[in-house]
Amino acid sequence: MKKIFINHYLLVFLLIISCQFNNYETVDKNIRFRDQIKTGNFLKLSKGHTYYEIENKNSKKTLIFIHGFSVPSYIWDDTFNSAVEKGYKSIRLDLYGRGYSSNLEIDYTDELFASQVIELMDELKIPKATLIGLSNGGRIISKIAYIKPEMVDKLIYVSASSFQDHSPPLNKSVSGKEINDFIRNNYPTISKGQLLDFKYPQNFKGWEDRYENLLQYEGFARALISTRKNHINLDKENTFINQSNISFFTIWGDSDSVVIYNNFKDKLNKLMPRRIEYFISESGHLPNMENKIEFEDLLFNQILKQN
Repeated sequence: MKKIFINHYLLVFLLIISCQFNNYETVDKNIRFRDQIKTGNFLKLSKGHTYYEIENKNSKKTLIFIHGFSVPSYIWDDTFNSAVEKGYKSIRLDLYGRGYSSNLEIDYTDELFASQVIELMDELKIPKATLIGLSNGGRIISKIAYIKPEMVDKLIYVSASSFQDHSPPLNKSVSGKEINDFIRNNYPTISKGQLLDFKYPQNFKGWEDRYENLLQYEGFARALISTRKNHINLDKENTFINQSNISFFTIWGDSDSVVIYNNFKDKLNKLMPRRIEYFISESGHLPNMENKIEFEDLLFNQILKQN
């Protein structure tokens, strides 16, 4: 009888765990899903549907905010809203595989994301813009400037991972086993891990809750794995930018433990010595959030006012 009692509770425990994991990647971002989203807009581009927001459509100066590796466009909430208040034509989007945009069954490359932004600009009839790339978004703005330099006014790199060395695998495909292993090993803790982006995570209680919603979207794990596998060195692109007429700026949190400046500063000095560089005090990987006042003063009152 005792044995049955123990097995009963073991069964209940396993059912609870099973239900928890069954909530992962259960939502298909199809037309019904898109119809339920009441904010922003969707546009069908060549590879899939792109979610974007645009404000101050008639303003001449355009800012496009590009998010990082996994957290979608809401990571720019504060700066985007401030740009809108200051009258800039302000655009932010979810890259493929993130947020509300389509999850794809193709390789997630820098060129894929760059083409997504370029197509969106074309569809919105925006000939030129200042591109602001956060973390992995720095890779994307480098690629855009290399492919279509005439569409770039300024490049602003924030905590950018554009300058690191990578040794990509020869096989960039993503197997079902890799996806299942990633979900099993990472999803239970990945949301809490977002707090590591901050120097003072205690100031951002509840930040991880929004990320938890992303785990319900089918194809999210594959997007993250594929993106990582397709990271290559961008030395050619960054050298081109340095030799171009494009103005570019780098902004770093002074305590970033995610993209560690000292690990690649010598390479950056060789590749892009023409950059204008700034450090934001008392902030980690997300200076736009952690020291909003200093970051926005730098962005709006210094960088964007430079010719």
